[in-house]
Amino acid sequence: MPTKSQSAFVLKWAASLIQILGYTATAFAVTPWNLYLFLVGVFGWFVVGVLWNDKAIMLIHIVAGAAMLTGLAASA
Repeated sequence: MPTKSQSAFVLKWAASLIQILGYTATAFAVTPWNLYLFLVGVFGWFVVGVLWNDKAIMLIHIVAGAAMLTGLAASA
């Protein structure tokens, strides 16, 4: 069973790679997949914030997620 620290380590790198894919999708105008990737990455980083009990990380990723969901709803 992985420790909380090990889980956070794996999750932060996975979420970061997914967000990089989101940036790449944005650069090549692959919409709405870019937002889907960003949402997965943002959620991953929010969970890292929870694991670390880091309210600043949680806050910024809640705001980012809300902004992206608003953008998705507005484009639908």
